Amino acid sequence: AFVPMIVAQHRILPPHWSVLAPGITLGLWFASQLLEGLVEAGVPFAFQLLPLYAGLITAALSWRSRRFHQATSYRWFFVATPVAWVAIDFIRGQEVAMLAGTWGNPVYALWAQPWLLQPVSLVGTYGLELLLLMVNWAVAGLVIAALDKRGVSPLQPFPPGRAIWAARGVLVAAGVWLVGSLLLLDSAPATLRVAAIQPGPNDNAEEELRRDFEQTREAAAAGARLVVWREVGVQFDLRSKRTEEFAMLSRETGVHLVVGFGDTLPDDRRLNMAAVFSPEGGLIGCFGKDHPGTFAGDYSDVRMGYPVWKTAIGRLAAIICYDLDFTDTARHLAQGGAQIVAVPSNDSVPFLAATHYAHLVFRAIENRISLVKADQMRGAAAVDPWGRVVARVVDRKGRRSTLIAELPLGAHDSPLVYLGDWVGWLCLGWLTFLLVLSGGLRIRTGWRRTST
Repeated sequence: AFVPMIVAQHRILPPHWSVLAPGITLGLWFASQLLEGLVEAGVPFAFQLLPLYAGLITAALSWRSRRFHQATSYRWFFVATPVAWVAIDFIRGQEVAMLAGTWGNPVYALWAQPWLLQPVSLVGTYGLELLLLMVNWAVAGLVIAALDKRGVSPLQPFPPGRAIWAARGVLVAAGVWLVGSLLLLDSAPATLRVAAIQPGPNDNAEEELRRDFEQTREAAAAGARLVVWREVGVQFDLRSKRTEEFAMLSRETGVHLVVGFGDTLPDDRRLNMAAVFSPEGGLIGCFGKDHPGTFAGDYSDVRMGYPVWKTAIGRLAAIICYDLDFTDTARHLAQGGAQIVAVPSNDSVPFLAATHYAHLVFRAIENRISLVKADQMRGAAAVDPWGRVVARVVDRKGRRSTLIAELPLGAHDSPLVYLGDWVGWLCLGWLTFLLVLSGGLRIRTGWRRTST
């Protein structure tokens, strides 16, 4: 899909306008991924301009790309931009950046193809992104070489042999990826029945609680042993208010209950947490949201690390909504032994209904864990450790529902659990090298503003 952008940048547009190709393309790409949701969420206008920022930054970073590849006889053509792209996505996916997390990563388009995604457990989402982009640049190299052979461009010809060898290399890499994915795709007996409660549209907090209690009892009657409620479905501090009421529900139904709750403390600190109840021990612990969505007004600042609870149904953990969009939170829990992760979420924006639960697929494969996501009314889903969406209730309009699914417990044993986002770090190092190389070439050759 990015091939026309690459060809336009390096052959179709005039030199001084070549940055428009990647700038406009990436701006539109991020707009297609984010703009509708940002507008629907009513976030500050400055955040709604994020696709514009992406386009301008991309154009600025591409300013010398065409001359660099001409000066190096296209030696780095097939890796330079893919590596830079992955490195930038990796940077904005870090907590210090908080720039939409992994939103806008092109690999999410493949979420429904678990047969193709399994090596993600070794190289991560960034490894798949690098391969996907290099495929695009390899195809574009063949197109440009073919155009040059016909004399379409007066520029220094693209070495056809280099294009052919690059295409062969990428083809081999893609073939190895595919074979490896098919070999890694596995399954395990479903040993745990889970439920995600969606109480549906409602403005009354007590009425929502009544629905949650009712649906929890129904899920327990259907055999569920783990029940997950939505993010901030309870609007008071469960650690100090009505705790026994929820503990009694857990004991009465025999389910492990994960409840999202929120409140404002006397010192104006805000809570966005998940409480975990067991039939045997009542309130056994809480998880504080790891990545608050400050752009959407979520300034919750009470974090409690990455607890994993050893329970009768397996090693249980929780993450909350926006934590899904970063690779680190689920990995920390897998390192702590988590086998199944409950995900209270609140996708209040209709746009998110059809997209956000897809992130579960990659967090599951990266860490070989099962996840179950509850929402108020739009995007509940259950995903197994190989990224299969076992069940989902996805509706942009929103409705009351109870998702029931059978899941295996995850092994939390993927190499990525221990290696971390090593491809992202590698690409960041390579980007630094290429920037130094580009600067050195400019100094030595004195790149002139010519047709090249």
